[in-house]
Amino acid sequence: MKIFNKITDTKRFVRDAKDKGLSVGFVPTMGALHKGHLSLMEKAKAENDILAVSVFVNPLQFNNPEDLEKYPRDFEKDRKLLEETGCDLLFYPDAEEMYPEPVSTQYDFGDLEKVMEGPMRPGHFNGVAIVVKKLFEIIEPDRAYFGEKDFQQLAIIQKLVKMENLPVTIVPCPIVREGDGLAMSSRNERLTAGQRQMAPFIHQTLKEAVKKSRFMTPDEIRFFVKNRFKDQPEFKLEYFELSDDKELQPVSTWNDASGIIGFVACWLGNVRLIDNMRFI
Repeated sequence: MKIFNKITDTKRFVRDAKDKGLSVGFVPTMGALHKGHLSLMEKAKAENDILAVSVFVNPLQFNNPEDLEKYPRDFEKDRKLLEETGCDLLFYPDAEEMYPEPVSTQYDFGDLEKVMEGPMRPGHFNGVAIVVKKLFEIIEPDRAYFGEKDFQQLAIIQKLVKMENLPVTIVPCPIVREGDGLAMSSRNERLTAGQRQMAPFIHQTLKEAVKKSRFMTPDEIRFFVKNRFKDQPEFKLEYFELSDDKELQPVSTWNDASGIIGFVACWLGNVRLIDNMRFI
């Protein structure tokens, strides 16, 4: 596995691979790797000649400086996992390498960024778009792999690719869960032992809501989920929404869209967790 901190070295490696006619599959990460990340890498490895991974905690997508500071980092553990997975190229830059000058780019993703995570994390998706576009320019992947746990982020990136006409195929990958249903996330490392035992409540609630949707309206499901969270004082529900799976706009009836997903964001202690589940 080649490890590069510099953009120029990374571009040279990719250019050499491309000159040999090799395809590149790319998985961008912020480190603190877990089985969810590794499942993306295994798929990328199977579908491409070269597996490229980036580990970069992007400061532009954190609207809370404390959250950025607390984000888990363990490069040696990540490096070992990447070697075991068969990663060919690891791009591991620092913020100065990625942003030598102040960045002022502003994207407009329309209604897609005005719901759910958008209002809760101002500037977050703009920061995601800036770093993803830059990483695509550096790595020049044929395919890039993103998990559906961050479904709204995935939709934003798909829109970015269309808006900027970027020559990359975005490959969505299913949520990977722990045995008890908790969606795998780097943030799970920050849960206490007691909180970790409580955390599967989120997945259990979503599953129960899907069952009840056979005989309840979307508004009744919203009411049900909110009440479930009210009965669990350890959790603070930020939002639960039922939205179409394209523009992520709220639905009023089950006939409003051909695909409908339930999205939840909540706090457990000082850790913010998100999850989603398809209803239709």
